[in-house]
Amino acid sequence: MKNLFILGSPRKDGNSATMARVVADELVQSAKESVEFIYLNSLSIQACQGCGACSQTGKCVLDDDMQQLYTKTEAADRLFLVSPIYFYSVTAQLKCYIDRCQAQWAKKYILKQRNKDQNYRSAHLLSCAATNGKKLFDGAEFIVKCLCDTLDIQYGKALLIRNAEEEGAIKNNNDTIASCSAFAKELIRSAKKQA
Repeated sequence: MKNLFILGSPRKDGNSATMARVVADELVQSAKESVEFIYLNSLSIQACQGCGACSQTGKCVLDDDMQQLYTKTEAADRLFLVSPIYFYSVTAQLKCYIDRCQAQWAKKYILKQRNKDQNYRSAHLLSCAATNGKKLFDGAEFIVKCLCDTLDIQYGKALLIRNAEEEGAIKNNNDTIASCSAFAKELIRSAKKQA
């Protein structure tokens, strides 16, 4: 299994990154799966310009680091979208990546070029937030589900952690670390059942 973690936080050692590392470590140690981390904040990715060029070709005309991410995203068996919650949504970095998938949307819905059957592929939202609001993750989940539809990837189980405001809130909480590890183990079990 190829696991691609797309990290949207501007902090490489923040709470959402800690979640991702625990999940990734479990996938590597328990199932010997491959893992790759992409830190969006360290890449040069322009915002979608709404130019409509992708409606003609299915490809984005912007020549930046997003070009490599199209290939990596398509090759992943599991896609992890990792973000803290900012104003009840994902970070600007992750939203920019998602918006740049407009080319895939145009390819699928305008040019009618579907991806090969990829029902075995899944995407998972890993997110944490400082507060405990009832609808805290609704916006982020909705955006990620829309992306999954565009990419022909199943939206899988999400790992959502509330009340993680302080620096190190996840790293210093054994119960939360155990939850992250258990989440990865469940993904491994599910994959074995489908095989």
